[in-house]
Amino acid sequence: MKRLVTGLLGLSFAGLCMAAPDACRYGVYGEAGKPPVVISNPTGGAGAPERYTFIDGRRGDVNGKDGLVHCARGAVSVRQGDGSYVVQPRVALRETPTRFKSHGAELAGVLIEPASTNGKPPLVVFVHGSEKTPGIGGYYPYVFAAEGLAVFAYDKRGTGASEGDYTQNFELLADDAAAALDQARVLATGRYSRAGFFGGSQGGWVAPRAAALAHADYVAVGFGLVMTPLEEDEQQVVLEMREKGYDDKAIAHAREVADAAGQVMASHFTSGYEQLAAVKQRFANEPWLHRIEGEFTGPLLAEKEADLRRTGAARYDNLNIVWRYDAVAAIRALNIPQLWVLAGDDREAPNAVTRQRLTEMKQQGKPIDLYVFPHTDHGMYEFVQDADGTRHVTRITDGYFRLLADWIRQETHPPYGTAKHVP
Repeated sequence: MKRLVTGLLGLSFAGLCMAAPDACRYGVYGEAGKPPVVISNPTGGAGAPERYTFIDGRRGDVNGKDGLVHCARGAVSVRQGDGSYVVQPRVALRETPTRFKSHGAELAGVLIEPASTNGKPPLVVFVHGSEKTPGIGGYYPYVFAAEGLAVFAYDKRGTGASEGDYTQNFELLADDAAAALDQARVLATGRYSRAGFFGGSQGGWVAPRAAALAHADYVAVGFGLVMTPLEEDEQQVVLEMREKGYDDKAIAHAREVADAAGQVMASHFTSGYEQLAAVKQRFANEPWLHRIEGEFTGPLLAEKEADLRRTGAARYDNLNIVWRYDAVAAIRALNIPQLWVLAGDDREAPNAVTRQRLTEMKQQGKPIDLYVFPHTDHGMYEFVQDADGTRHVTRITDGYFRLLADWIRQETHPPYGTAKHVP
């Protein structure tokens, strides 16, 4: 399939390094001998404060209650050990905005490169997950840039300054990502060593397929899954049941319920209602039935069949998701190096099956490196947990960013925090 790529250099567009007059420009701040800090776009929607991220994973709101990073009149200052604040200069980066086309939509991108290098750095295309926030101005690209990598970030179709309709169709998004790498290679011609992808969360379904399309040199994935979206829902249901103390028999029955809900979802609400009604009736008196959540099983169980038939697709299946997407086949098709970094206690994307499948493919000769950070949740977040199971995120786990950057550079400088390398 031919991909249409059109570069329009030197354009400006909403979302690229933009900030209010009293805010600080997105980018990397720091000086020699001090840990750099990244200032990135808000994650809480319009009106939310900018965010800061240190390479060691500490994060928070600029000018927030934690007081680590302040911004005033465009100057970024970082709190020191003695409580004083020291202004940090903005690290010089070469940023080249561009626009390129994929399947009729013009997408906004930016190539971020070190201003000066000793040699040619690797080039990495950032593939974001299911979020609707723009990829441009996010913290991942600038964290990679702070580590000395060349990075291409772009706004997913239907987000930020990109055209098109927002979608979670992995095949279409993989075509977009492949077009992004094509464009990045053109912009960085002669200035990079090897080129590939990093995908986080849902990006783990997109990046491997894009790597095959674009003939990438490598692919790295953070907290992604090697399973279908239907299996993800089922694994969430299983994990919920285990955490609530239900036995294997109840868990097996809950799997049946999740499978029935999955049949309705995968049919795009055209069939499967008889099976769903049957399991609801069969387990109607079980206390766990109405405690199921999952990705979509819980909401479907709570609905009347007539309502699901009328409006279910519009409410629950409006993102063009390929529910039986074959993630295993996408990975088996690759013979390039792959890095998979998993969160040890991931509730949103339980990864026991993913670990098993990656280990099996590694044993079969696939060039896969697998790391697990214990006591981390989705996003590689460390957390504290209340007695009722509620979790409170504290930070991104230390060592995660360094691991990604070192692996992309084909270097190894362990330890990486608490990471365990799966042999």
